[in-house]
Formats: sequence, structure tokens, C-alpha cells
Amino acid sequence: MRHFVSLALLTGLVLMASVAFAHTPLCSCFDNGDGTVLCEGGFSDGSSASGVKMHVKDGSGNVVLEGQMSENSDFEFDKPEGDYVVVFDAGEGHVIEIPGSEIVE
Repeated sequence: MRHFVSLALLTGLVLMASVAFAHTPLCSCFDNGDGTVLCEGGFSDGSSASGVKMHVKDGSGNVVLEGQMSENSDFEFDKPEGDYVVVFDAGEGHVIEIPGSEIVE
């Protein structure tokens, strides 16, 4: 019985540690009202998004703009005509797609 309790305690500690080290990507974009869009990013654990790849795709899924988050974890670009999607790409499992229709002033 003591072995079972130790194993359960160890399993619980491992699970809590994996949650503590997990970080969820965060990205929000705003229409500046002047023909540009500003996106701000980061991670739920407070980590910077500096250097994270950013893509803007047109309505057909073609990449029309590529860049990366600045040292301040932001990315500003000229708003494309028509439908578009902004992609925050911090790697597998850390990708956020924001449709242009959801980006408002």
C-alpha cells in the first residue's frame, strides 16, 4: 500500500510540474483605423514572443506577408484588401490563426 501511495504522489508531482512549465500562446490583433493592424503576442507563463514568426494569408490561403514579432512582442503591418488571416506561428502546438473579420478598431 505504501508503494502505491508513493507512486500516486510521484505521478501527481510530475503532472503538476508539466502544467507549471506549459505555456499557452497568446495573440491579439487590433485595427489601428489608419490602414494598419497591430498584433501583440506572448505566452501564458509571461514569456516574450520576440522572434515568433508571423504570416498574413489572403482569402485563398496564400502568404502575402511574412515577418516576426519585434523585441516588444508586437507586429504591425498594412491591412490587406479583402479577406485575410493573421498567423502567429511559434511552432507545433503553438499556432494561432486570427481571421481579419475578427480584427476590429
